[in-house]
Amino acid sequence: MKQHFEMMAAYNLWANQRIYDAAAALDTDALNRDVHAFFKSMIGTLNHILVADRIWLKRFTGEGDAPNQLDAILHTALPALRIAREGEDRRIVDWIGGLDEAALAGRFTYVTVTDVRTVSQHLTPALSHLFNHQTHHRGQAHAILSILGQEAPSLDLVHFQRTPAGRSYS
Repeated sequence: MKQHFEMMAAYNLWANQRIYDAAAALDTDALNRDVHAFFKSMIGTLNHILVADRIWLKRFTGEGDAPNQLDAILHTALPALRIAREGEDRRIVDWIGGLDEAALAGRFTYVTVTDVRTVSQHLTPALSHLFNHQTHHRGQAHAILSILGQEAPSLDLVHFQRTPAGRSYS
């Protein structure tokens, strides 16, 4: 189980780099254009992914800043957002790398953001949700790139597994 989540953390880092590389070709107006995506714009969508990751990492580890709303804009400029994203991706990779099978089989308890209640659940399904959530919203960012006329990169997991960073997971 641990190797699976290590792969997902490495894939997440790789896929985010590719999305941010493509987004860097957009000007400020395009990055902030409301294209009617769930979080409106590329900046809104990329912020949401970071916000959700910070919320989940705070729940998992008890450490770090966790915004109190899902549509928070942590950074309005892409370069600052990218620096924060890269830091969070390293944090995810490092934290997953430090888990053992006993921890993965365990439970954790947290307070929800949207309806403020206490939840206790197993860690592995929550980790699956973390990575699925990232993939879901990265797909929206991918679509936003296309809407804005920017070439969108391949984000397939199997493509990652064929890269030097992902070969050990194939």
